[in-house]
Amino acid sequence: MSRELSSDARFDDPRFLTVAEVALLMRVSRMTVYRLVHAGELPAVRFGRSFRVPEAAVLKAIEPPIAPSA
Repeated sequence: MSRELSSDARFDDPRFLTVAEVALLMRVSRMTVYRLVHAGELPAVRFGRSFRVPEAAVLKAIEPPIAPSA
């Protein structure tokens, strides 16, 4: 059964990135991404032999910390 997306289809579904894509966004090596995933510092879902990382988790990880106001 094939499901085609219409031009007004909503893309509210979470986006998942490969380890290589995460490494490019974070400007680190793929091995660093794997270490973050295995340490539990970056959530990921395993698909077969590869990992996929939610885009929202990556964006949250790379956003600058908010400085406390005085």
